[in-house]
Amino acid sequence: MVGLLAVSCGIIVANIYYAQPLVGVIGPAVGLSAHAASLIVSLTQLGYAAGLLFLVPLGDLVENRKLMVLTVAASVPALLLTGLAANGAMLLVAAALTGLTSVAVQMLIPLAAHLTAEARRGRVVGTVMSGLLLGILLSRPAASMIADLSSWRVVFFLSAALMAVMTVLLRFTLPQRQPVGGHHYGTLLLSLLSLPLQFPALRQRAAYQAAAFGGFSLFWTGVPLYLSQHFGYTQRGIAVFALVGAAGALAAPVAGRLADKGHSNAGTVGALLSITAAFGLAWLGAAIHSVVLLALAGVALDAGVQCNLVIGQRMIYMLHANMRSRLNGVFMAIFFTGGAAASAMTSSLLIHGGWGGLCAVGAALPLLALAYFVTAKGSEL
Repeated sequence: MVGLLAVSCGIIVANIYYAQPLVGVIGPAVGLSAHAASLIVSLTQLGYAAGLLFLVPLGDLVENRKLMVLTVAASVPALLLTGLAANGAMLLVAAALTGLTSVAVQMLIPLAAHLTAEARRGRVVGTVMSGLLLGILLSRPAASMIADLSSWRVVFFLSAALMAVMTVLLRFTLPQRQPVGGHHYGTLLLSLLSLPLQFPALRQRAAYQAAAFGGFSLFWTGVPLYLSQHFGYTQRGIAVFALVGAAGALAAPVAGRLADKGHSNAGTVGALLSITAAFGLAWLGAAIHSVVLLALAGVALDAGVQCNLVIGQRMIYMLHANMRSRLNGVFMAIFFTGGAAASAMTSSLLIHGGWGGLCAVGAALPLLALAYFVTAKGSEL
C-alpha cells in the first residue's frame, strides 16, 4: 500500500509541473507575453492552494476513498481543456482548474499517516513523499521530451488519459476510511482560520516551507528560460537537465528517518542551508558558464526542499490525529502560495535583475526562514 500511495502521489502531482519547462513554448502559442507566461505556473499553484483550503479538509468529513477518486476524475476535463486551449484566457483558467483538482495527492499523504504506527510514520511519509518528489522532478523532463517529439498539447492529453486510468485503479485498490466525528462543511472551513493560531508548530513549519518552496519555484521556473537563452538548450536538453534533479528525491526517506530519531531541528537547519548553498552554486555556474554546477545546484535545492517538507509534515501530523487533513491543507496552502508568488515574479526578475538577481532572492528566502526558525519560541538547535 505504501508503494501504491507513493506511485499515485508522483503521477498525480506531476500535473502541476508539466507546464513549468514549457512556459517559453506555451506562452507564444496562446498569445501570452513573456511577462504573462509565468502566470501559467502561478495560477496552477494558486489553484492548488485553493484546493488545499476547500477540498483537502473534506478528508476529515467525507469517506476518503470516495473523495480521492472523485477529485482525480475531475482532473481529466481540466487537463483536456489545457490541451485544447485556443487563447491565453482559456489556458490560464485550465491551469487553475488543473491545480485545483491535483490536490488529490494531499488526500493520499494523510491516509498514509493514518495507516502507519507513530514509530514508523516519518519513514513511511518520507517514502510516499519521495514518490511525490520524483513525480515533480520527472514531470519536467517528460513534458520537455514529449513536447520536443510532438507538441506541448500532447503532454496534457496523455496526462488526461493517465488520470482516467488512475481513477479506476484507486477506486478498486484503496481501503475505505470514514473520518471520526460529524462536522459540517462550513464549520470545517471556519476551523481552518484558527489552526495556525492554535498550533504554533503549524505556522512555523508552513513559513519555513513557504520560503523553501519559493526558492524551488524560482529556480525551476527560471532555469529552463536561462538554459534556452544562454546555453542554447532545446526542449530535449532541458529535459535531460531536469532529470538530473531527480537525485534529490533520495533525501526524503533519509529526512524521515532523522525525524523519527528526534533530529528534526538539525535536519531543518541543514535543509535550509542546503537551499541557500544551491543558489550560490547556481550563481557560480552561470558566472563560469558551467551547466554541471547548475545541475548540482538543482540537486542540492531539491534535496533541501524535500527534507524540510518531510520533517514539517511529520511534525504537523503529530499535532492532532483527527485533524490531519485540515492541518495538511493549511500547511500546504500557505507554502504553495509562497511558491506561486515566486513563480509570478520569475520573468520580471530575469528581465530586470538577470540570473544573479534571481539567485540573490532565492538565497535570501531560506536565510529568512532560518532566522525565523532560530528565534521562534520552542525551537532548539
